[in-house]
Amino acid sequence: MTGGTVDNARIVSIKGSTVQVKGLSSYRMGEITFVGEEKLIGEIIEIEHDLATIQVYEPLEGLRINDPVFLTGKSLSAELGPGLISNIFDGIQRPLEMIKKITNSAFIERGIQTNALDRKKKWLFTPNKELQKGNIIHGGDVLGSVIETNTIECKIIAPPSTYGELLEIQDKGEFTVTEPIVTIKNQDNKKSELTLMHEWPVRVARPFLKKIPVHEPLITGQRIIDMFFPIAKGGTAAIPGGFGTGKTVVQHQLSKWSNADVVIYIGCGERGNEMTDVLREFPKLVDPHTKNPLMDRTMLIANVSNMPVAAREASIYMGITMAEFYRDQGLNVLLTADSTSRWAEALREISGQLEEMPVEEGYPAYLGARLANFYERAGQVVTLGSPYREGSINITAAVSPPGGDFSEPVTANTKRFVKTFWGLDSTLANRKHFPSINWFTSYSGYIDVIEEWALESGLEDWGRYRQEMFTILQQDSELQHIVELIGSKALPAYEQLIILAADIIKDGFLQQSAFHPVDSFCPIDKQMKMMKLMLLFYQRAHLLIKNGCPISLINSLKSVQILKRMKEDIPNDNLMLLNKLEDHIHSEMEELGSKYGYKV
Repeated sequence: MTGGTVDNARIVSIKGSTVQVKGLSSYRMGEITFVGEEKLIGEIIEIEHDLATIQVYEPLEGLRINDPVFLTGKSLSAELGPGLISNIFDGIQRPLEMIKKITNSAFIERGIQTNALDRKKKWLFTPNKELQKGNIIHGGDVLGSVIETNTIECKIIAPPSTYGELLEIQDKGEFTVTEPIVTIKNQDNKKSELTLMHEWPVRVARPFLKKIPVHEPLITGQRIIDMFFPIAKGGTAAIPGGFGTGKTVVQHQLSKWSNADVVIYIGCGERGNEMTDVLREFPKLVDPHTKNPLMDRTMLIANVSNMPVAAREASIYMGITMAEFYRDQGLNVLLTADSTSRWAEALREISGQLEEMPVEEGYPAYLGARLANFYERAGQVVTLGSPYREGSINITAAVSPPGGDFSEPVTANTKRFVKTFWGLDSTLANRKHFPSINWFTSYSGYIDVIEEWALESGLEDWGRYRQEMFTILQQDSELQHIVELIGSKALPAYEQLIILAADIIKDGFLQQSAFHPVDSFCPIDKQMKMMKLMLLFYQRAHLLIKNGCPISLINSLKSVQILKRMKEDIPNDNLMLLNKLEDHIHSEMEELGSKYGYKV
């Protein structure tokens, strides 16, 4: 984003992160400007007669009244092409590694301008063999491909507005992102050239042919999500929770282990030390699906809390636009934002500087509309162009309600637009139970879809296991009120068994360590087997209880501790041990029954 034309525009006032300007001869909403002698990047967000308000994406220290403003004639846009994967950007798509090389500093200097994509690097372009001279090129058509990383092949697609006759396509060879690879002739007989990259305005959703119903889950390796509150590919989910409940850890786990093709992680206004952990940890991780570095399919947008508040708002749109670019290639993209509350706070601050009428808790009246526009850009779609491709965007966004109050405006509005709600519980977090997703306040709107998928995938017991576990947890919750009054030992044996089974489910299944080498990721087949074994134990023990077996003997069985520890003790690549555990449960129950004369 360089250049800019000089106008007679001058700053007439400075307020917060915005400046007001007069003297622009020709300008429009959303136009990018350079403000002051240092050319700070800004965007026109309000026009009233001859007065334009510009939100500036950099600190305003040093700006003065009458400083000049420069127009660019462009909207805030994302550069889309090979080279995005494995990169780390700020909120307006400036690559941090490139900035560090330019400035030789660990800090982003004011007014620094650099391209998102490296203009010098050459990529090996392989043309689409199906294309011939004289073909009509439409928006979305695949022109060829580039190997972007060891994991991702980046398809070079014609920009959505493209239409024209193919005059020339380059043979296989190395090109920079700005060198022409295709020449077309449009309806006006004018020639135009297409390159490996193109730009797209971030506030405009990229077009697609049609949306299609979601039909399969996003596998995350997190048991409480995959089995209890799943999200479909192309779905939306919110992760609300108070301070310290583990929102960031849940998002890290989704980014690391989900079976999405591409992951875009947006640190939107969170603390710098949390983003630093991401930047240090992710490059070291190995993708469990491909065994390549995780960064080979990951992009990071680092926009932390001490950066200008206006850039938070831009970072969300920048991330979703890059997600749409990879969706249009026929890939499944996971976009995770941490957190939309900080984004909403940016909207509130900018709205206040514009002196707009606030509504609840000072948020602007259009908060709900902005959230809706963001979440509706998720989904499973048939892309433009040929060959036929399906792609999806999954959005999982953290919400940080003050004091964990889910009735506050951002959380309440978010619930209107997402289908999956992973409500984090401070009580569970205080007990060191992570992920602290509350199994009574959380829900998923994709249960019916996932149940159909499970039946087709040979997991026909998924729905039954899930419901039986929920029933045990619900009964346990009702019994806990009695336990608080009279203690658990005063309960009948079958009710004590319910509490024991619920403890096994909570400790051995719902609780999962993000830092354990085995338990951090749990494959679907292991999850299903774990559910089966826990329910088997409960059913066999229930038969013993019915025939008079004391609950103390059930509590003393080795199977109780084995079931709680199998998540860590049994490697994910050696699930045959789970079959041995099933045999152990059967034999231990039969031994107990025969030893004491109880029928099993």
